[in-house]
Amino acid sequence: MASFPTIGILGGGQLGKMMAADAVRMSVNVRLLSPKDAGPMQAYADARVGDWTDPDVLRDFGADCDVITVESEWAPAAEAADALSDDIDVWPAPDTLELIKDKGVQKRHLADAGCPVPTFECCETVDEAVSVADDFGYPVVLKQYRGAYDGYGNATVHSADELRTAWPDLAADDGLMVEVFAEFTRELAVQVARRPGGEQVVYPVAYTVQENHRCHAVEVPADVSDAVEEKARSIAQRSVDAVNGVGLIAVELFEMPDGRVLVNELAPRPHNTGHYSIEGCHTSQFENHVRAILDWPLGSTALRSPAAVMVNVLGDREGTPTQSDTLPDALAVEGATPHIYGKPDVRPGRKMGHVTALGTDVESARARAERAADAIHL
Repeated sequence: MASFPTIGILGGGQLGKMMAADAVRMSVNVRLLSPKDAGPMQAYADARVGDWTDPDVLRDFGADCDVITVESEWAPAAEAADALSDDIDVWPAPDTLELIKDKGVQKRHLADAGCPVPTFECCETVDEAVSVADDFGYPVVLKQYRGAYDGYGNATVHSADELRTAWPDLAADDGLMVEVFAEFTRELAVQVARRPGGEQVVYPVAYTVQENHRCHAVEVPADVSDAVEEKARSIAQRSVDAVNGVGLIAVELFEMPDGRVLVNELAPRPHNTGHYSIEGCHTSQFENHVRAILDWPLGSTALRSPAAVMVNVLGDREGTPTQSDTLPDALAVEGATPHIYGKPDVRPGRKMGHVTALGTDVESARARAERAADAIHL
């Protein structure tokens, strides 16, 4: 009888922790590798710290693994594929990550594949960017090509002077992307889980509530028309097919006032906008990620209740997290489930956890999730 498989996860943050939790529940073995001591991964015995660009470290880490996956698009998947034997799969594939992790490459590839995206231009120099912005009309959004996350790496500018001021902080040697400011009605997100052969399942369309350029809350189902819901799901699937994604791929979208749905960006991994699925869906995004990379049958993405809302718990100070005396207050909110990630440092605006609440309607679930999240101070 074959033993249970082993998954190697490149990354030790909260996404790796939650992937591992669902894998362990199915008796799938897990090991995690991070270039630095990451608090969330310390819950698992086979959590390692090492230079994950070193072929010897990767070979040792990948020994006896059946598949390697990543917690973020910046993990060294290509290096892992080169260091390991051909019978160890790496999902998402390095080619997929190369298409996604550079915002300019990603946007050009999606546009070439016929996926609807906001008007954009990749600019090598600040003068070129100013000329493009003048043509687009202000405001425009400047997007760093690589390394941006959680609102970092983007800037909305309203004049050529603001653009020139922002350029040094965002531009790489090859410049940055200038994008038309999308006057959207809502920001939406759709998670798609896809097996290597192309079979896929799609999660409900979620409304992502942004505050200070960061995701504050996620409401499911999104309050959109049937036509917009159908477009969002179809465009998400087409986008994931375009990059040959395997595992869980998150697709962030804009709903425009005229009914169009545009792709903002892709994330080739489980995503903050899908955390509601842990309690909210029959199969969480993390479990379906594990199933997909093992090429196992995918689980139902249907909601367990009519509505699910997730609210992020953010840091509000600098320092070391303390055992919160307020956590029992959050646990006392009926129907709310707190998740604390176990990060070793608190920073203002840093995602330290989240709370999910289920209910018969979005409004009541949101109120309970907000109440529980507001109670937690780390």
